[in-house]
Amino acid sequence: METPWFRRPSTLPLAIAILAMIIITAGGTIRIYDAGESCPDWPQCFGTWGFDISEEDQENWYEETKEYDSRGPDKRYTTFEIFIEWVHRLLAAIMALPVLANFLIILKRKKLYGKSLVKISFFTGILLTLQGAAGAVTVRFDNADWSVALHLGLASCFVYILLWQYFSMRKAEGAKWAMFRVSNKFKQLQLKRLKILTASIFLLLILGAWVSSSPNGNQGCSVGFPDGWPKCQGSVLPTLDDSGILVQMVHRSGAGLVGIALIFGGMKFRESAKANDIHFGYTRTFDIATGLWMTNVLVGGLYVVFAKLGEFPEKLSLLHLLLGVASFLCASVGLMLLKLGEEVGEDE
Repeated sequence: METPWFRRPSTLPLAIAILAMIIITAGGTIRIYDAGESCPDWPQCFGTWGFDISEEDQENWYEETKEYDSRGPDKRYTTFEIFIEWVHRLLAAIMALPVLANFLIILKRKKLYGKSLVKISFFTGILLTLQGAAGAVTVRFDNADWSVALHLGLASCFVYILLWQYFSMRKAEGAKWAMFRVSNKFKQLQLKRLKILTASIFLLLILGAWVSSSPNGNQGCSVGFPDGWPKCQGSVLPTLDDSGILVQMVHRSGAGLVGIALIFGGMKFRESAKANDIHFGYTRTFDIATGLWMTNVLVGGLYVVFAKLGEFPEKLSLLHLLLGVASFLCASVGLMLLKLGEEVGEDE
């Protein structure tokens, strides 16, 4: 009888991955409330370890340190805005404990899980440390576009590695999943395609974070339909003299190209899967990734269409972020399972 899921060591990296997604969501929520600088120092918050900081205390801190908010010396934050940044940091700090436990559990069961997973679990701890450092850098540089993109990129890689651990551990534990068996021909033909498409989604995800955090990125194109989207400044092919327009058009063009690649790549993927009698799970993960990506293209357009200059619908921005991350992870799951699949002969 198989061990219940709540007693399996492999459940821990999956749980950490879920917690990481909650933290990513919290980070996106911080952006909704424009509270990225609500704790202007790190690791403390206005020189304290709490979040209930009055406007008077904030003013005193600014006067003492001379490190004024990028929005101006008179900017003050509500307790709620400070709280969501504070809890974001708290959850990230708490994560260190299960990450350490994950490493120790795999190390103790090295014979079952193998040396490679010991190394990967150790690297997960290093990546978490780098993520914390990236958070400090983001605060130091007042949420500069490149720092936000770096922060999201590391977070996405962190979740990716945890999911890889989970599937690798389930395989070592003897899970009899149909997707752990795949024909040699199918694996050789499709592995490269999945790698390229998954990497493309990741790169566009990071570019989107850069665009959304750039001072010029959000307002490069005019707003409304159709001049703001699908057009830009009322033109299908606007001049690229303005940096904001250039940033927006690179992001939009890239998203469109990746969408087309996903659609046609998915068609080839399904044809090959059908010809080789491959488990539907592979194509299902790819189809979901494509559906999420195309939905996200629409959400990105709605973000511009419903926007009023200076008053962007930030809830759509959060949805845009989460759909992008979800699309990347769905494609990643298909890639991971294909890489872990045991190659079997065509006659088996």
